[in-house]
Amino acid sequence: MNLRDLKYLVAVADTRHFGQAAARCFVSQPTLSGQIKKLEEELGVTLFERTKRSVATTPVGDAIVAQARQVLEQADTLRQLAESYKDPLVGPLRMGAIPTLSPYLMPLILKPLKKQYPQIKLVLTEELTDTLLTRLGNHELDAALLATPVTNPDFESMPLFDEPFWLVHPRSHPLSGKKKIVQADLDGADLLLLAEGHCLAEQAMKVCHMQQRGAQGDMADLRAASLETLLQMTGAGFGCTLLPALALKTAAARNRGVMARQLKLPDTCRRISLIFRRTFPRRKALEAFAEVIIKHLPDTVYPVDATR
Repeated sequence: MNLRDLKYLVAVADTRHFGQAAARCFVSQPTLSGQIKKLEEELGVTLFERTKRSVATTPVGDAIVAQARQVLEQADTLRQLAESYKDPLVGPLRMGAIPTLSPYLMPLILKPLKKQYPQIKLVLTEELTDTLLTRLGNHELDAALLATPVTNPDFESMPLFDEPFWLVHPRSHPLSGKKKIVQADLDGADLLLLAEGHCLAEQAMKVCHMQQRGAQGDMADLRAASLETLLQMTGAGFGCTLLPALALKTAAARNRGVMARQLKLPDTCRRISLIFRRTFPRRKALEAFAEVIIKHLPDTVYPVDATR
């Protein structure tokens, strides 16, 4: 048994297909299949149930695959420790970010990051929170930029900044005549929300003191998969929405039929944090990445150490 065999094992478990696993590992299918068979013979158990149409792990296969992931991670940690001893700011940094943050934050930091730390190779993944946490736990990511607290004891959180919400509504909306938005205005707002799975939808409901989504009424079926769609719907007069501060530029540039109103109310911010495994060996690379973010934030958001 060797690390190469464990990589083959994990690849088959992930793809559930010997041909795809072989392509992923850059070997021929007969080579990969032969090594899996040898591994089963060595362990004395069947790891996969094979048919002409499908491949599935057996119960003992599930347990062994899980252990193999840990072994491969430990081996990778050994390599990273060696590299970090030389220079932790060299090499790939696999970063995840939620889609309500990534399109607005990354344009601010990509060039400065490349200029200040040219040997950090940022590999960016944009997914919903649950997916990012799963991939982080599976060691497919090194860290993730999230807007929700994480309770997993295997993860550590590095708070970065607080991002206020702004209320966005059509220019013709009744609220356009008000000088100041108060809580009562939010309570009665015809709020457009993102689809299920987006943490921003839950945060918007919390700001508006909504216990649950409306199941009936005109707004019940209006859900969007992105902030861009929400803004288009708002500009078309379908209702109001809450927009994170970093996305304000998008609203001003592309949705001239809307107004953005600052909310000077308590608890109307979301905290953006960098989440990573406690065992991740290149902490200095994460600190460098966080430093670039803090340095290039606009004044519409508040670094945690300067939060008012």
